[in-house]
Amino acid sequence: MKKNKTFHKKKVLVVFFCCVAMLFGLLGRLIWLMAVQSDYYSKKAQQLHERERDIKAARGRILDANGVVLAANKTVCTISVIHNQIKEPEEVIAMLSRELELPEEKVRKRVEKVSSIERIQANVEKEVGDRVREHGMEGVKVDEDFKRYYPLDSLASKVLGFTGGDNQGIIGLEVKYEEYLKGIPGQILPSTDARGIELDEVGENRIDPVSGYDLQTSLDVNIQMYAQQAALKVMEEKQADGVSILLMNPQNGEIMAMVNVPEFNLNEPFTLNRPVSGNDLSQEEKQNLLNQMWRNPCLNDTYEPGSTFKIITAAAGLEEGAVKLTDTFSCPGFRVVEDRRIHCHKRTGHGAETFVEGAQNSCNPVFIDVGQRLGVDNFYKYFKQFGLLEKTGIDLPGEAGTIMHNPKNMGLVELATVSFGQSFQITPIQLATTVSSLINGGSRVTPHFGVSVRSEDGSYVKRLKYEAKEGIISPDTSQTLRSVLESVVSQGSGKNAYIEGYTIGGKTATSQTLPRSAHRYISSFIGFAPAENPKVLGLCIINNPQGIYYGGTIAAPVIRSIFENVLPYLGC
Repeated sequence: MKKNKTFHKKKVLVVFFCCVAMLFGLLGRLIWLMAVQSDYYSKKAQQLHERERDIKAARGRILDANGVVLAANKTVCTISVIHNQIKEPEEVIAMLSRELELPEEKVRKRVEKVSSIERIQANVEKEVGDRVREHGMEGVKVDEDFKRYYPLDSLASKVLGFTGGDNQGIIGLEVKYEEYLKGIPGQILPSTDARGIELDEVGENRIDPVSGYDLQTSLDVNIQMYAQQAALKVMEEKQADGVSILLMNPQNGEIMAMVNVPEFNLNEPFTLNRPVSGNDLSQEEKQNLLNQMWRNPCLNDTYEPGSTFKIITAAAGLEEGAVKLTDTFSCPGFRVVEDRRIHCHKRTGHGAETFVEGAQNSCNPVFIDVGQRLGVDNFYKYFKQFGLLEKTGIDLPGEAGTIMHNPKNMGLVELATVSFGQSFQITPIQLATTVSSLINGGSRVTPHFGVSVRSEDGSYVKRLKYEAKEGIISPDTSQTLRSVLESVVSQGSGKNAYIEGYTIGGKTATSQTLPRSAHRYISSFIGFAPAENPKVLGLCIINNPQGIYYGGTIAAPVIRSIFENVLPYLGC
């Protein structure tokens, strides 16, 4: 009997201590949840009662050099539905289909989908969104946000670029300066009960978006328009495949205009800018055509520069002391290099001529001789010294690099053809940048559009800076080179770029694309003014012109017509 009582007491004590232990365990867990994990579970509980909807931030504007707006924003709407709040689904489907001009089947599929929130359509015009809102149907949400808008449609389209459906940059300056332009999105946080029904008495919480910064550029709308008009005119007259024109300040690399016609409408970037044969393009075929339409030939594509590259050969020869202005040459119409006969553009030859006359005549044999005097090693040394083996660093995406012979594989024939601009490829922006650096006293500039980042009230957030490499040639050589190139326009093959009252320097080129048998040509001219102290450099490239295709005949007049407008405008 006594043993039973003792056993019973022990059993009670065990149960008691177990209960106490469990109590302390529960109390400890409660303290842990309330004290340590309170923030976590508070957020989880809040998320159960909130259905978030993003509010797009207004992107910063893109401005030209004078403050003209190139890229702005317009108010649009996003239409969404919340499944468990809809009381009259058939009426909602009919209304949305009618107002948004969408197939009923498409709207029905989204309205009947069981989800917390379903987007019906984004980027809806504000007046349409207002009409949807006025119907006052439960479960239909209309949120206002922003869509990119380009007031000048196609102007500088391949420079500015455009944005995607969620307002992120896709190409051009829009993507390059995304970090400054994009802003910070906001949110709408409607409180709901456990069934997902909004609590009217609680209302919505709102986190306001923060607008992006403005980008001030060096692009000048007036100069861009001058250049675009000139490009369109010569493209039509010569039935060319395309025309590219670039104008920049050779002293600091600021780009005033970059035209690539045909351009495309920035407000409809997925609409092809040229008719295509056949109506049944596959998605892949259309995308390839769009990719081609969006390309910027000034920096995405390489080409054989032809005789405009003789500027680089001349600079290297003069700097090395391999040639003097008074050196004499003989041109019988060709040069024999190893086993190759390489012709001059004038098959009957130029006869005896000085180096300056050879430049004025754009004589291939003269520049072949200069290249041979330099030799492969020296020529390659200057090719590198002038920056031609590196990308320019322009503030646009997708810049292509120079395609050049490996010096180990560069024989005398390759040296001869490179010396007058054939058998290798560079981009137009590389040519313009290198020539700018050779005529500005020898400072290798970085071509660019971005000048500063500003807040909405116009105050500076950041002034953008770009690298410059000094001393790629001596100031004396640069001055001599400017004088030679001025004589090319005043007395030589570039005479069609001459403007009374101005000193213009420049060089013409006519190059043939591969395969040579196709007889397709690129006509170009690069010029600058005033010759003694250049303030503007212009490059015109005409792809596959029909009929007469010589650069001095059809490209030089294009730069002349632009300079006639731009030089007085710039006060030169």
